[in-house]
Amino acid sequence: MNLLQSTTVQVSIARQPQEVYAYIRDFANFPAWATAFCLGIHNSEDGQWVMETPEGLVSVRFAEANPFGVLDHDVCPVGSDESVWNPMRVLANGDGCEVIFTLFQRLGMSDEQFAHDAEMVQHDLQSLKRVLENAAQ
Repeated sequence: MNLLQSTTVQVSIARQPQEVYAYIRDFANFPAWATAFCLGIHNSEDGQWVMETPEGLVSVRFAEANPFGVLDHDVCPVGSDESVWNPMRVLANGDGCEVIFTLFQRLGMSDEQFAHDAEMVQHDLQSLKRVLENAAQ
């Protein structure tokens, strides 16, 4: 059995889970909070969302909208058949919520790159918290 190394990054946000879920699902909001990964985003002619990242263009697709807070998404470099699955959830926590993101170390990825990606995810989740909590004030 071959298991990939993983880490889960999370942030608590003082907003209702449904609001956070809807905000994250709206790709147009990505440039406001996913600043470590998203340099820009647009809806392509075929209806897919294409994000400009530090490593090039990628298409991004969320799991179907659901009442469970599941925001799993596939990221696929444009022109490639290889995609990376990213499990993400919004969970109720009292009057607010937790946003959790599990990151897997892909084959061939160094420990240093994996740690760097985890730091970038943590940065973006902290940005998400600031954006949403400041908007609530």
